[in-house]
Amino acid sequence: MKKNVLEWLEDTAKRLPDKKAFSTGTASLTFKELMEYSRRVGSALIKRMLPSDPVAVFMGRDADTVAAFLGVVYSGRVYAPIDAALPEERIRTILGILKPSAIVTDDEHSSRLLSLKDDDTPLFNIKELREDTEDSLALGEVRKKMVETDPLYVIFTSGSSGIPKGVITSHHALMTYISAYTEVMGIDGGDTLGGQSPLDYIAAIRDIYVPLLTGARTYLLPKEYFMQPEKLFGCMNEEKITAVGWSASSLSLLCSLNAFQGQRPEFLRKICFSGSVLSGKALSCWQENLPEALFVNQYGPTEATASCTYYKLDHVVSEDEKIPIGRPYDNYRIILIKEDNSEAGKGEMGEICVGGPALALGYYGDIERTRSAFVQNPLERRFDDRIYRTGDLGRMNEEGLLEFHGRSDRQIKHIGHRVELDEIETAALKSEHIKECASLYNEEKEVIWLFYAGDIEKGALALALRKTLPGFMVPRKLKQLEELPRLPNGKVDFNSLKPYMGL
Repeated sequence: MKKNVLEWLEDTAKRLPDKKAFSTGTASLTFKELMEYSRRVGSALIKRMLPSDPVAVFMGRDADTVAAFLGVVYSGRVYAPIDAALPEERIRTILGILKPSAIVTDDEHSSRLLSLKDDDTPLFNIKELREDTEDSLALGEVRKKMVETDPLYVIFTSGSSGIPKGVITSHHALMTYISAYTEVMGIDGGDTLGGQSPLDYIAAIRDIYVPLLTGARTYLLPKEYFMQPEKLFGCMNEEKITAVGWSASSLSLLCSLNAFQGQRPEFLRKICFSGSVLSGKALSCWQENLPEALFVNQYGPTEATASCTYYKLDHVVSEDEKIPIGRPYDNYRIILIKEDNSEAGKGEMGEICVGGPALALGYYGDIERTRSAFVQNPLERRFDDRIYRTGDLGRMNEEGLLEFHGRSDRQIKHIGHRVELDEIETAALKSEHIKECASLYNEEKEVIWLFYAGDIEKGALALALRKTLPGFMVPRKLKQLEELPRLPNGKVDFNSLKPYMGL
């Protein structure tokens, strides 16, 4: 195995110098151009004698941004992507936690950044860094000091407290995951990936690093096309997109927009989905329209380098079928721990805990939170065995496949009954009129709420739920919205729904 991601880039640039690596509708970079561009950026940053703190990258969603990431790595520093489309308050919070040694930006975003950053933080324009000359000697000296356990990036994800947490991931962890993912999906140099995620989101690491390993190309699909299926599929056909790793919510959204009434993505053969539970209704829609495609359900937190388990679909699912999250990727270990810290047996519920070399290094600037989440395996008393407690519930079914059963904090005690809020959502999504929904609980008033987007009256929805749920699980409060609020990573923003409940 290589020691760092730069070796992947250099090997592929040597093997496929003129092949496109990253493209958008207006620009592209070959592997050779990407390598040379990144090395010049790295050289320029070394010359500026920056402290060892991370370098933030505040740019758009294009190939230049990927070169900026890798340029920071060439300089021997850790990069921290910040999506320029984020709200200003969140950007300020991230910069306050990160306290970067510098920020790399571009012409389009530099003026906005001036009002957001600390006055003392140096600001570098990517164009100026790119024009610098490569210093091979300086780059070589940096490389000599690099080891595979060095941190590669800090990616900020939502925290339960409402404050973003920066997850630090090493070269080795990233390479462990990408190697396993590529093998499971069967991706090679002949593939073109359709990038969906913002580049500061964990799912984007597949779009960034799979090409460096395999020689595949990533085409960054326009965000607005996901609300215009005809344009999206037309673009995918024009670019011959063969593989995607998208959020489950994107697949669901496209089905609700009747995407397949127009053209189909003709070349698409490898589809991975993750981020949230995908309903059987939405998955069967995709399977029926792309019967030759491989579908893979993937599960895992940012703290385990994107994902830790996968399940290859070998049949067309029914609309009410619960889809397993499967088995661990190579070099990952899954343990189910019960409340008494004993191991859950087959069929028993337990907290999903992850072990192995792909775990993150921890949370940036927050040692206490790191210690509370990355803990000693309670089943191992003979030696140090670090695991990550996800807070998710799961159990092994009769086939030995892991099933996801929601968050431990999504399991409530309601009028004497244990209730899974995710089960209420699953029941609601069986209605063809529901596009998306989210269930919450007001513990003080003992009221279950259901927020939903769809063309159905509250009374009709309540009646439909009574046909599938016991009476104590039927939400007392139903709130219809145009659409559910979402976090930058695409997941439902539960905190934004709480004011409706008086919380």
